[in-house]
Amino acid sequence: MGFFSFFGRVLFASLFILSAWQMFNNFGVDGGPAAKELAPKLDLTKAHLSSRLGVALPDIEVKQVVSVIVALKGLGGLLFVVGNIFGAYLLAFYLVVVSPILYDFYNYGPEDRQFSLLLTEFLQSVALLGALLFFIGMKNSRTTTSSKSSNLKKRTPKPKAA
Repeated sequence: MGFFSFFGRVLFASLFILSAWQMFNNFGVDGGPAAKELAPKLDLTKAHLSSRLGVALPDIEVKQVVSVIVALKGLGGLLFVVGNIFGAYLLAFYLVVVSPILYDFYNYGPEDRQFSLLLTEFLQSVALLGALLFFIGMKNSRTTTSSKSSNLKKRTPKPKAA
């Protein structure tokens, strides 16, 4: 069981690690293709949040956002491979924050070609988030179960010999 669990974590995390590696290699001086794709979507999100909140949000450097994304995906993926729950939290944070911005299907009508592509990518991110939440739940239940069983063992009195 341990080997299959490890192998599954490697396969799952490879999606994030390889993506972070590719973004890192293409980063360049301007943030690379990821920054070019993210910049208009980030501006649109910033404008939407500013209008909803009624305050002006500070300018965000797209290059810094891309570097944070690379760090979250890379570090989160590596920690997830070794079974660290903090890695799952980092990846879940990445998916919750970045997916609605990057896959903005809600800005298109159902008849647009972009709509179905972005909706599919968004739903895949939701499925990945579901897998991460399952992993977090299993890790937390295993921790609480083992601590309860160790407490039970400590409280049971030993039988006396007759």
